[in-house]
Amino acid sequence: MELPVLEARAISKYFHDPVPVKVLEDITFGINKGEFVSVIGKSGCGKSTLLYILSTMDTDYEGGLFIDGVPMRGKKEMDLAVVRNEKIGFVFQFHYLLNEFSVLQNVMLPGLKLGIYPEKEVEHRAYEKLKILGIETEALKRPNKLSGGQKQRVAIARALINNPLIIMGDEPTGNLDIKNSEIVYNIFLELATVYNQSLLIVTHDNEFARRTNRIIEMEDGKIISM
Repeated sequence: MELPVLEARAISKYFHDPVPVKVLEDITFGINKGEFVSVIGKSGCGKSTLLYILSTMDTDYEGGLFIDGVPMRGKKEMDLAVVRNEKIGFVFQFHYLLNEFSVLQNVMLPGLKLGIYPEKEVEHRAYEKLKILGIETEALKRPNKLSGGQKQRVAIARALINNPLIIMGDEPTGNLDIKNSEIVYNIFLELATVYNQSLLIVTHDNEFARRTNRIIEMEDGKIISM
């Protein structure tokens, strides 16, 4: 049986401000290859806190996190940085593209940082990702010349450059209108169904979530339905 690409086992989290406050309690679930999963819940329910832990950015928690079957607890920050670059693609509400670089160069950055392939190969891969997202004609433009929807597609291409095990999104349609939200949803759906890409998307958009493979609903730091 295939291992989940990501597994949370009884994850709990406290903030100390100044007394301990439990913000996540006993979070347990797994995500399989090619699964498109959304996390929903009201503001302050712990969605983003959970995403920070699952993405290995926050290491101060109880319980276990496994990526590709490998435990993340106790790993050095340097090793976690490698895991983030190799195994996880990130798409945020704001695209964080660098205007001093072209679209193509922005997509290439994580690939160059990974340092496995020569620059020409990374460039070829970046162009291929832009092609999948139907935005290859914008490759040589600066990001500030693109629309909001186009920028988010570039951010998705950048997240895909290292062929990650899982893409994690924090409100990736939160800054987009209905038309562009639909485009992003369809891209994610295609990535899951055609390319067998695993996706974990935190969203406030219940309509978006309704059309994913599985909804994880959170309330007061707990999973209340899945």
